[in-house]
Amino acid sequence: MARAIMIQGTASHVGKSVLVAALCRIFKQDGYVSVPFKSQNMALNSFVTKDGGEMGRAQVVQAQAAGLEPVVEMNPILLKPTGQASSQVIVLGKPVGNFSAQEYHTNYVARAWKAVCLSFKQLCAKYEIIVIEGAGSPAEVNLADHEIVNMRVAQMANAPVLLIADIDKGGALAAVVGTLELVLPEDRQRIAGIVINKFRGDLRLFQPAISFLEEKTGIPVLGVVPYFQGFSVQEEDTIPEGVVGRASSLSEAARDKKTKSSEVEIAVIYLPHISNFTDFDPLYEEEDVNLRYIGRGTPLGYPDLIIVPGSKNTIEDLVTLKRTNLAAEICDLAKKGVPVIGICGGFQMLGRTLADPYRTESSIPKEAGLGLLDITTTFAPEKVTTQVEGEVIGTGAFLASLQGERVKGYEIHLGRTELGFRAVPAFKIVFRSGEKVDFLDGAVSSNGLTWGTYIHGIFDNDIFRRHILDVLRVKKGLSPLTINPKGKKPTFFDKLEQDLDKLAAVVRGSLNMQKIYALINLPGPSRSSNLELRTSNFKLREGG
Repeated sequence: MARAIMIQGTASHVGKSVLVAALCRIFKQDGYVSVPFKSQNMALNSFVTKDGGEMGRAQVVQAQAAGLEPVVEMNPILLKPTGQASSQVIVLGKPVGNFSAQEYHTNYVARAWKAVCLSFKQLCAKYEIIVIEGAGSPAEVNLADHEIVNMRVAQMANAPVLLIADIDKGGALAAVVGTLELVLPEDRQRIAGIVINKFRGDLRLFQPAISFLEEKTGIPVLGVVPYFQGFSVQEEDTIPEGVVGRASSLSEAARDKKTKSSEVEIAVIYLPHISNFTDFDPLYEEEDVNLRYIGRGTPLGYPDLIIVPGSKNTIEDLVTLKRTNLAAEICDLAKKGVPVIGICGGFQMLGRTLADPYRTESSIPKEAGLGLLDITTTFAPEKVTTQVEGEVIGTGAFLASLQGERVKGYEIHLGRTELGFRAVPAFKIVFRSGEKVDFLDGAVSSNGLTWGTYIHGIFDNDIFRRHILDVLRVKKGLSPLTINPKGKKPTFFDKLEQDLDKLAAVVRGSLNMQKIYALINLPGPSRSSNLELRTSNFKLREGG
C-alpha cells in the first residue's frame, strides 16, 4: 500500500505546486517511486498525455520531477474556466460538458469524486509514495460541504498534511493561525507540520516567530524554504499577479535573476482566457530574449515579434482585443513588417472569420478575425487532444530554411481551419498519438512574416526555437546564435532537469526530511545506497 503525504496551503499561490515537485524529486533521488496527485485542478494551462488525455500542466512538471510519464490519474478532474463562474469539466482526460459553478457543485461533484477515488486507488497499486497537492485553502468554509481537493482527499488517503504559508506576501503567521482556527477539529489533527515558504533574510532573526507558531498551535514547523534564485520551475496554473508587462510564467525568483540585454523583444498578448502560457517559457529562458505579456493598459511598443497565444474562449477574447484597440495595434505593426505568430486560438484569431455555430465556446456565432492570414475557422463540438510530430513545410523568412525539420508538441482545440489561396500550410503532421498520419497544420501568409499553428509546445523544440530567434536577430542586424550541432548547449528539457535537481537540493536543505519520512513511516534516504554519489555528481555539475 502506498504511503501518502499532502501539501495544503493557507491560500492560492503560496508555492504548493513547486514544493510537491521538490518532494517528488527528493523521493526519486532517495530511491522511492513516488507520484504526484491533485484530485481537482482549475487551470487553463493543460497538457495532452500520450493516449490523448488532457490534464493540468502543473502535474506534468511534478511527474517529470518524479521521473514519470504523465497520466490523467495524476489529475483526474480538470476545470477550465470558460467565462464568469463557468468551466469546461474534464474528467479522466475527456471533456464532459460546460457547467456553471452552481451546477457543478450541486449536480456533478459526486460523480467527480468517484473518479478521484478510482484514480487514487490505481496510483496506490503502482507507486510507493503519493505526494498530494491541495488547492486554495482548507479554510474556505463556504466550500467545505462539497470540496473534493483538500481535507476530504486527506481523509480518503489517510495522509498527514503539511500546511504551507508564503511569508513573502506578508501575514504568514496570521495566515497559519487563522487557517488552523477555521478548519474542523478533526481536520486540524491531520495537519502534522507547518512550512514557511519564500523566506528572505536572516533565519536566526525569524526563530522567535517559529517558537511562537509552535507554542501557539502545538504543531511543529518542519522547515523554512528560502526565496530561491538562480533557477526556474513552472510554479502555478495561472500567470502570477503582476507578471503582465514584464515576464513569463516562471517562478518569481527566476524573474528576479534575469538582467538581460533585450536584444530580441517578444510581446505575448495577454488574453482574458489565455491558455497554455508555458508555451513561451523556452523563449523566456533564452538569454538574448526579453519576453513581455501585454495586457490592458500595457504599451505594446514596437517589439521584434508579437505572439497571440491560445485561449479557452477564443471569440470573446478576440472581441476584447478589438474593444481595447490591441487588435488594431497588432494589425498596424504587422503592416509595418513586425512578425506575428499565432498559437492555437491565437492562430484562429489571425484569420478572416471565426464561426461557432454550435456555441461550443461562447454565445457569439461569428466574428471577423484580424485578417492577417487567409484562413477561416469553424468550431465543432468534438475536441482534438493528441500528441503530434510534424515536419516544417512552410515558406518565408522563418520557415523556408527549416523545411524538413522535425518538431514535436500537442494539440488541444475545437476549431477546424481551412486555408485560402493566399496562405500555405506551415507543417505536415506525420505522427499523431504514435500513429503514422499525413495531414497539414497551420498557415503562413504570403509575405512569410505571419504564421500560425495548432501545435502547443512548438518552442520546446530547441533547433526550431533558436532558428526563429536567429531570424529575428538577423532582421535587426545582429549575428545569429545558432545552437551548437554537437549538443553542448543544454536542451530545454535538460535545463528543466537541472533546475529540478537544484530545487530539490534547496528544499532538502530547508525541510526536516527525517521527520517527513517518519510521518509516512519510511526509513528515508538510507535505503538508497548511491544517494551520496548522486549528490556529489550534482555538486560537480553545479561547479561547471
